[in-house]
Amino acid sequence: MHGGTGDNCDAVILGGGLAGLTAGYLLCQARRSVALIERQASVGGLARTVETKGFRFDLGGHRFITCDATLDAFVRDLLAGEYLEVDRSSRILLGNNWFHYPLRPLNALSGFGVSTAVKILCDYATERAKACIHSTPPVSLEDWVVRHYGRRLFLLYFKDYSEKVWGIDCRNIATEWIEQRVQGLSLGVAIVNAIMPRFGAARSTLATRFLYPPLGIGQIAERLRQGMHATSRVLNNTTVVRLDHAADRIRQVTVRNGDQTSILSGENYVSTIPLQSLITALQPRPPASVLAAASRLRSRDLVVVAVMLDRPRVTEHTWIYLPESKIPFGRVHEPTNWSPQMAPAGKTLLVAEYFCFRGDTIWNRTTSEATRLTVDGLERLGLIDKRDVLNSVVLRIPNAYPLFEVGFKQHCEHIQDYLDQFDNLHVAGRGGTFSYYNMDHAMRSGMDIAAGLSARAALWQTTEVGPVDKMAQLG
Repeated sequence: MHGGTGDNCDAVILGGGLAGLTAGYLLCQARRSVALIERQASVGGLARTVETKGFRFDLGGHRFITCDATLDAFVRDLLAGEYLEVDRSSRILLGNNWFHYPLRPLNALSGFGVSTAVKILCDYATERAKACIHSTPPVSLEDWVVRHYGRRLFLLYFKDYSEKVWGIDCRNIATEWIEQRVQGLSLGVAIVNAIMPRFGAARSTLATRFLYPPLGIGQIAERLRQGMHATSRVLNNTTVVRLDHAADRIRQVTVRNGDQTSILSGENYVSTIPLQSLITALQPRPPASVLAAASRLRSRDLVVVAVMLDRPRVTEHTWIYLPESKIPFGRVHEPTNWSPQMAPAGKTLLVAEYFCFRGDTIWNRTTSEATRLTVDGLERLGLIDKRDVLNSVVLRIPNAYPLFEVGFKQHCEHIQDYLDQFDNLHVAGRGGTFSYYNMDHAMRSGMDIAAGLSARAALWQTTEVGPVDKMAQLG
């Protein structure tokens, strides 16, 4: 192995997902020098697009939608008008019945039957009444869903799907996950939005349209990367080995590319890599209690199987959710319903997602086994004929989703208290903050860090005051 010391730059960014790329792009636009380290051959993280033989697909369906007007304008400008406005068409396939999501009461009545639908509504009303009398806050996903939807609907849909996604009992999944994902949505809110959309609360969970680049969500990451070239270095296929620190500052980072090692140094360090990886890379090692807290944080991994088909279309839907445990994959999407340019003319593809842990049966399947399982499953669902299959791709994605187990928040807080001592270390993104960020949240976290670092650098360069006054201005 060979070693070398890189020139000092304004910011070293660990991880080339959307948070790191947004921070890097904006810092470069402000003429700050940046080194970005990404372990994959391409940037984008989970929000990247894979291309093979004219077929394109994302690592799971990604939509861009935000209530942040500044970020919305930023993305539209970044894409220079090259984007589509796509109608969302999500369905739940449950017991051979198709249900709209967001909920449509008449569809639910016909799917569940009048008797079951009435029982669901009565159960919901009962649970809401109980919540008014007993104000004990919910601890688990089960507590939260029962309070907001009723136990009958929890058992019909939420329990099986949530346990398929997360691989643990609903009583062990913290409420923070579902509170982030549904943003206060309840059965009552869904019904109001379905019956009287003009009077329902505006929630991104219930959005009916989203922005999508014509060649896949990865176009956003690529545009960010292209905007960084002037004052930056992007090191692909490069992993973080260690971060050396002293006197409450990160001093340098050692990275490896193949059998080559090198050292990079910067005024600031932005980490978007998994929080657990950041902690274990620090040298000297953090206290035992911090290492223990990091070891208790787990992530859910993902296997993606894309099946290319010799037919123009399978469904009209953007997402299909499959809660039943007898169906091995949890979600399917058809990229050509997002953009016709995601496949050659007259062809389409379906992308199935398997939620798993590294080392389990799903993760360890061979490519041919995963393909066969997916094709057989899609055929049993009546979606495809295996004679139409042209090709397939199987990808394994580690650390796809932070796993919010009951008690995780205390571990994160303990870790963050320790990291707060480093005045030039900043965490961002889904992995860096161990948060279930959507695309817009990840990009906003990178945007906020870039703004803070640019302002700090500008202040130090232009303000002629003493050290004490400078520190006061920096806050």
